Amino acid sequence: MVKIATWNVNSVRARLGNVLDWLETAKPDVLLLQEIKTVEETFPAMEIKALGYELLVVGQKSYNGVAILSRAPILDPLTRLPGDEGDPQARYAEATTFGLRAASIYLPNGNPVESGKYPYKLAWMARLRDHARGLLDSEQPVVLGGDYNVIPAPEDVYEPARWTKDALYKIETRQAFRTILNLGYTEAFRALHPGQHAYTYWDYQGIAWSADRGLRIDHLLLSPQAADRLTGCEIDRKPRGKEKASDHTPIWCELEAAA
Repeated sequence: MVKIATWNVNSVRARLGNVLDWLETAKPDVLLLQEIKTVEETFPAMEIKALGYELLVVGQKSYNGVAILSRAPILDPLTRLPGDEGDPQARYAEATTFGLRAASIYLPNGNPVESGKYPYKLAWMARLRDHARGLLDSEQPVVLGGDYNVIPAPEDVYEPARWTKDALYKIETRQAFRTILNLGYTEAFRALHPGQHAYTYWDYQGIAWSADRGLRIDHLLLSPQAADRLTGCEIDRKPRGKEKASDHTPIWCELEAAA
């Protein structure tokens, strides 16, 4: 069994205690991190390696940044999403580990939609779709995990009518997400929990957390070879309730070991 999780930690150094605690208690084999907000040189590698993890860090000072943590060797790393070599934002890391091709994705937010940020989001999603198609051609098990900044459906957000003009829920965003799924990917949580209202993000402002006014925007997308091995997928809400918590919480899935 391989347990793979994704978590937007909203600054790995600010949340290091919570990250280390979750690694020790949840014991994921692979953890995909987003919004680490640091460069590789200041990433807390020593503390994480002490728990038995190898690292692939794609950092950026103060913003963005992704990482892959694995209990197995990390092979054949890719540190940029293909399709725009001039894109300076650290939003994508991909590697082979545990016989899987795994990616940590921090998809652009896209707000405000009237700015250039929304076209950038849609263009980034088109690049991801094209790359995801190529990964399928390899016929290997693939897990595309991360903070997608996409609310797929009404059951994935409190009061969906309030979000129709937001970049996370606009129809164009959801359609772009659907084109990736339609390539042949399975959204792990929804496959096992059809129709369930469950969230992975709660804003810091107001009473979002205490009133459970959340969004489900962190996803694990599985290729057919990975989806055939899916045995479980859950959202772990406990880290969001801790002191100095990230505004996101981990979501994980388990895959049967390859025969």
